[in-house]
Amino acid sequence: MTSDEIAFDRSVTTEAGTVASLSPLVRRIIAGNGGPMTFTGTCSYIVGRGTVAIIDPGPDDPGHVERLLAAVRGETVSHIVVTHTHRDHSPAVPALKAATGALVVGCGPHRPSRELGPGECRVLDAAADNDFVPDAEMRDGDAVSGPGWNLAAVATPGHTANHLAFTLAEEETLFSGDHVMAWSTSVVAPPDGSMAAYMASIEKLRGLEHARYWPGHGGPVTEPQRFLRGLVQHRRQREAAILNRLAAGDETIAAMVPAIYQGLAPALHGAAALSVLAQLEDLVLRGTVRSSDAIPALASRYRLA
Repeated sequence: MTSDEIAFDRSVTTEAGTVASLSPLVRRIIAGNGGPMTFTGTCSYIVGRGTVAIIDPGPDDPGHVERLLAAVRGETVSHIVVTHTHRDHSPAVPALKAATGALVVGCGPHRPSRELGPGECRVLDAAADNDFVPDAEMRDGDAVSGPGWNLAAVATPGHTANHLAFTLAEEETLFSGDHVMAWSTSVVAPPDGSMAAYMASIEKLRGLEHARYWPGHGGPVTEPQRFLRGLVQHRRQREAAILNRLAAGDETIAAMVPAIYQGLAPALHGAAALSVLAQLEDLVLRGTVRSSDAIPALASRYRLA
């Protein structure tokens, strides 16, 4: 493997529901919502000792909330921190807040990355937690803290428009949410997500130094800079594959997906189509590709500029 190739880590280190002590300041409990889009389940993190923050309490699952509460029994939960508003990350907030009285901070309410085009629908509406409203919305550089820990927000739009990551300076680590994960690339699906914003956020992280990432699903990213280079290369390869399909005469996303994602499980073709749309939207913005519609959509026709 060269330094610019990506190597995914799909190993499973702990079972859902188990409290894993990852470092002096970080504990993790994985929710029982494993699946094709969530891997082994959503990672909820407990940061600190005595007075703690809980990052991404996960889906609306009373059992998972009870396991989180059991893990911090005898401690004070001062903050509930949310990276983004997908239903596998934020819907447990109300139950956890009711039980702890903690301040809810992090990303703002859910919003799309752009306006809808004519006849376009928000295909991922079912995945969005539109009920989430924080007590305090954090912006890039804003921080919350407790005894021995400080969590600083890093704005990382792309997977969603409101996505935040959080730096834990005391351990030189980053809670990367769904922006960067060791087990898979992030889903970037317009109009919920934006490939241009995602790539800009990747470049932003390349300018920061962290020893390790703790992502929203799966195990840690242990060589962040190398992994980020791999993600950039991966997206360039996907872009090249799309341009090759256009050069070969494909005009629709439906025609491109089977050729680009050979061997992909049929259940994931919809996600793959949205990923191709995200790349095409970016290529149209850059003037490399032309779309039959002013706002590129799944049903649009495309050609090289």
